[in-house]
Amino acid sequence: RLDVPPVPTADGPAGLRLNASTGVPTTAWPCATLLACTWNTELIEEVGAAGGAELRENNLGVWLAPAMNIHRNPLCGRNFEYYSEDPYVSGVMAASVTRGVQSHPGLGVTIKHFCCNNQENKRETVSENVPERALREIYLRGFEIAVRKSKPWAVMTSYNLVNGVHTFASNDLCTKALRNEWEYQGLVMTDWTASEKNPGEHTSCILAGNDLIMPGHPGAKKELTAALKSGQIKRSELEVAAANVLNVIFSSNVWSINE
Repeated sequence: RLDVPPVPTADGPAGLRLNASTGVPTTAWPCATLLACTWNTELIEEVGAAGGAELRENNLGVWLAPAMNIHRNPLCGRNFEYYSEDPYVSGVMAASVTRGVQSHPGLGVTIKHFCCNNQENKRETVSENVPERALREIYLRGFEIAVRKSKPWAVMTSYNLVNGVHTFASNDLCTKALRNEWEYQGLVMTDWTASEKNPGEHTSCILAGNDLIMPGHPGAKKELTAALKSGQIKRSELEVAAANVLNVIFSSNVWSINE
């Protein structure tokens, strides 16, 4: 209605995952763990820049990468997407990829999965119970480094709970740590269908500071509309989330293409 164009995304992180849906071939880069083994931030930044070039070639705006959780469990199904068991290595590598991609005007990244995604099995219901010191010094530290050093456009919350609260519904994570302490100004989004399992979770996303509910669902619109009418959520809170989404759109190359 307002002529705001969509911003296409591509999954990652070992290259743009397009072939299954479009038939377009893209470069398969070494997995994040192997890239981190180089200890070469300049090289990793070049990988990010090359990924950004492919985003631009395919008229995409945002890469759903890099992924950067800690190697906590050797059986975690996403370890190949993550850099290291060391938070500093994870942070500087993710920052390097981010700088590489975002060196192209109009392109952005989404660092993920924020945070403590330590296992694949039952990851939508497991609660990772972590003391605050360990959370800050290990599991959040890499994300903090990446946010401060490279200013990624977006952060994707994870499926799991941390200390009994889903990450997408955690004000402590999405607002107090990410925005208030680290001064993050970008977009926060859910992982795909993360908030669709239980009543009220779409609303809790917005209240916590999680701006974008992915991949979009009629149930989310219905729930948020009802929450607005009942006073459970304020229009101003929805407007802040919408503004964060629009800021990404207006910064993207897709916006300039459609002008």
